[in-house]
Amino acid sequence: MIVLPYHGIDPVIVEIGPLFGVGPIVIRWYAVSYIVGIVLGWLYILRLLRTPAYWIGPAHRGVPPATAEDIGDLVVWVTLGIILGGRLGFVLFYGLVYSPDYYLENPLRIFMAWEGGMAFHGGLIGATLAVVIFCMRRGIHVVKLGDLMFAAAPIGIFLVRIANFINGELWGKVSNVPWAMVFPDERAGPDPRHPSQLYEAVLEGLLLFVVIRLLITRAGALDRPGVICGVFLIGYSAARIFSEVFRDSDQYIFYPNSGFTMGMLLSLPMAFIGIGFLVYAYSGRNGVPGGWRVALGRG
Repeated sequence: MIVLPYHGIDPVIVEIGPLFGVGPIVIRWYAVSYIVGIVLGWLYILRLLRTPAYWIGPAHRGVPPATAEDIGDLVVWVTLGIILGGRLGFVLFYGLVYSPDYYLENPLRIFMAWEGGMAFHGGLIGATLAVVIFCMRRGIHVVKLGDLMFAAAPIGIFLVRIANFINGELWGKVSNVPWAMVFPDERAGPDPRHPSQLYEAVLEGLLLFVVIRLLITRAGALDRPGVICGVFLIGYSAARIFSEVFRDSDQYIFYPNSGFTMGMLLSLPMAFIGIGFLVYAYSGRNGVPGGWRVALGRG
């Protein structure tokens, strides 16, 4: 069988030390993907805020929902929300479900994120709570700011999924497709598998970013608060559920080979919440006239 060779990229970028009895200090692609994703997302939001054409409609009347200073402060809040939420989400959604004794007998391991284990859905909840609390403290419209955050989120998702691929984790099911590859982790076995991390990078990251970008630039979606929130949540949910069909590293919820995974279970509520945002966006309750007549092309 002809398969694609697995890359030879070391998950560790650089290892320094030990120095003065401390270390070694290890810098990994996975950690860098989070940092770069947050920074690029920050810069992208600033670019949106500095484009006057996006804020001239009735929802904003020429005034963006936040200032550059607000976004700079928010980055700190969201970063903490992602880290804390991602780690606690992994422990709650996966660790305590599949290996409860591991954390119950060693509760301090809950905080040892460097051992591995971050959950997207937990990170999303943490970041969302950070945005809501921040908006309440600053008097900022939470949905309008949420649209900006979700417009930038696919950038980070794309980079983290690439880092998952570099780490050789979250591999796919055994397959004979021409692009299947053998992953080095002995738990993956010797058989070629779907590179499901790349599927997720393309669908959850690249494709979702392009769709939202087109909605912003061609359809004026930022001037109808709630549209970007809804599209992101529905789009990510659909992409994740589709990718889970090919992904083999997560255990199934009800019984082996049931076809229904934890990732699917956690993504379904996202889709319904996304629908709720779209209903809000076109209900006329966000201060934008037109409502459903515009959505149906009758405005």
